[in-house]
Amino acid sequence: MPDIAATLAGYDLGRLTLACVGSHSALDLCSGARRAGLRNLVVTAQGREQTYARHFAVRGEGGERRGCVEETLHLERFPDLLKPEVQEELLRRNVVFVPNRSFEVYLHQRYSYDEIERGMRVPFFGSRTLLRAEERGEDSNQYALLEQAGVPYPRQFGSPDEIDRLVMVKAPHAKVSYERAFFLCSSRGEYDVQAERLKRAGVLSDEGLAGAVIEEYALGPTVNLNFFRSKMLGELELIGTDTRRQTNLDGVRALLAEQQAWLGSTPVKMEEAGHIATTLTESMLERAFALGERFVRAADAAFPPGIIGPFALQCAIISGPPKDFVVFDVSLRIPGSPGTRYTPYSAYLWGRDISAGERIAMEVAWAREQGRLNEVLT
Repeated sequence: MPDIAATLAGYDLGRLTLACVGSHSALDLCSGARRAGLRNLVVTAQGREQTYARHFAVRGEGGERRGCVEETLHLERFPDLLKPEVQEELLRRNVVFVPNRSFEVYLHQRYSYDEIERGMRVPFFGSRTLLRAEERGEDSNQYALLEQAGVPYPRQFGSPDEIDRLVMVKAPHAKVSYERAFFLCSSRGEYDVQAERLKRAGVLSDEGLAGAVIEEYALGPTVNLNFFRSKMLGELELIGTDTRRQTNLDGVRALLAEQQAWLGSTPVKMEEAGHIATTLTESMLERAFALGERFVRAADAAFPPGIIGPFALQCAIISGPPKDFVVFDVSLRIPGSPGTRYTPYSAYLWGRDISAGERIAMEVAWAREQGRLNEVLT
């Protein structure tokens, strides 16, 4: 693993630069870095650069200054990030790298997690070894962490023959490696029909189906609990809550029952399209924090130094009784929703809305001022 102390010793800490892959949550990070007085850089790829290099680039002077992206580093493809000459350039620019979901999925198309963890010579904000736990195929994955934390998650079925209730089947997408194919069924017969339909549509493959997760469907509204574990303050914060907008699921939901029937065998895809802000009843907040605290303790034990900064528990709220959270997915990095700042929770704590990107930048700035960067970087 990279020697972070040696790397920081060669940095100009007055020019510390938060950097990330140009996708997912890059604008949130850049805006937050500027508000906290840090520099920022976005790594772009061919065909993906205009958002950062043009539309949201910093320009203008004085009171007319606008935009949030200060610098870009253009690559032909995102996996080129691990090339030695690219790493040297990032080190020259005093980069602290903030991994987002796009970083994981694009680099993991070419490299193993071992190669990613070793090949990224620049310091990470957060744990570089914890990212792999999001992948269900890893031995110490999110399900293992949820089990160790005593956090409720959907019951899993080892075989389609065991299905005796409504379940969600989650499999890798046949064509889009960073997406998953989902379908609902309540019996082995329905499983076979739905799987065959998705295979004909090119969404699902036999190989993907063989590695699919089958889990009980948690019936209730969904909410992402976006937490921030602060090493500087020794606290767990709820920085915001949101829920997903998905294609083509949200389009199907907007139709009346008879109109849905007109769709025939059109598969429901559930691909990410965006996020919208949502809130919790205050009676659920204490339970939400309890889940987050238990999960942090489990991650600390399994992947030292554990969680640093943002993570999310993606939940359904089931009716019970008692009404409760069931966690169906975990995100172990910056959330993809800038809308979390428009829920009230960060303002309840800080007196104003704070995005996930700004909260990361605040933590890094404080660590720099206090000589404690080694506690938040790996």
